[in-house]
Amino acid sequence: MQFASEIGILYLNNFNRQVMQRLFKEYDLEFTPLFKALPHVFVGRQNPLTKKKRVTLADLADYPYLSYEQGDNNSFYFSEEILSTLDRKKNIKVSDRATIFNLMVGLNGYTISSGIISNKLNDDKIVAIPLDVDDSMTLGWLKHSQLELSPIAKNYLKMLKEHIRGYGFEIIEK
Repeated sequence: MQFASEIGILYLNNFNRQVMQRLFKEYDLEFTPLFKALPHVFVGRQNPLTKKKRVTLADLADYPYLSYEQGDNNSFYFSEEILSTLDRKKNIKVSDRATIFNLMVGLNGYTISSGIISNKLNDDKIVAIPLDVDDSMTLGWLKHSQLELSPIAKNYLKMLKEHIRGYGFEIIEK
């Protein structure tokens, strides 16, 4: 058996949970939850929405929605963004982080994620605002059940947990 990756990081929510758990079982994969997060909107610091403590989907209606291109064969259950199937007036698909950040700043676009954003990666140009929706994300890691984690993977997970705690999230311990 050949594995392209030792571990993967993904989220489960109300929309994708059932399908993803069925795939985990079918492919003999183990999902280990790391933490739960509420959806946040990522926008450029100059976006008028930053004046709000929370935003609604209605608040976002006139702003371009930015999401990652998933390829022709990927199901919307594999989307990197929560709430990706909602109808929106303006949609822009991108292939990389630099482009999505530039469009958040330059076009007042937005994307939806966990609320964890690294200032080291975005130079304080992007901020996260809580999104007022009835949904949550369980972020975790995935591995094949037959695979024993390497020391590098174990160290990566240890560092990842420390990073997550640094954002004020509580790690889910099994």
